[in-house]
Amino acid sequence: MTRWVLAALGTVLLLGLAVAAAARVLGRPGSRASILVSVVASWLGAWILWSFAGGLLVRGGVLTTYHGALFAPIALLGALAHYRVYVRAGRVEGLAVFVGGQLAWLAVVLVQNGALGDVSGGR
Repeated sequence: MTRWVLAALGTVLLLGLAVAAAARVLGRPGSRASILVSVVASWLGAWILWSFAGGLLVRGGVLTTYHGALFAPIALLGALAHYRVYVRAGRVEGLAVFVGGQLAWLAVVLVQNGALGDVSGGR
């Protein structure tokens, strides 16, 4: 199952890169296709890095728990917002949305591990 998912992601990414390269050859480097590839690559890279770091920190005893599957909804919503802002306002504003998504995930991880205290209000 994991191989099929990785193969599908790789295929989508390669097709996107081909479309972006074609847009660049045709003289439109800021096309929606190249923006989409950039956004998808950013969020996939973030998912890989967070998974790697989370696994290392749990194994090293720094974190007590890391649920990487919870990153998917934040990444999906973040990628949609990132793409829309990038298209409408520009690259820098899109990157601000990307960084905001990463900070939101960091907050989720910290809350999961109790680093921010008891945020639920229970005693």
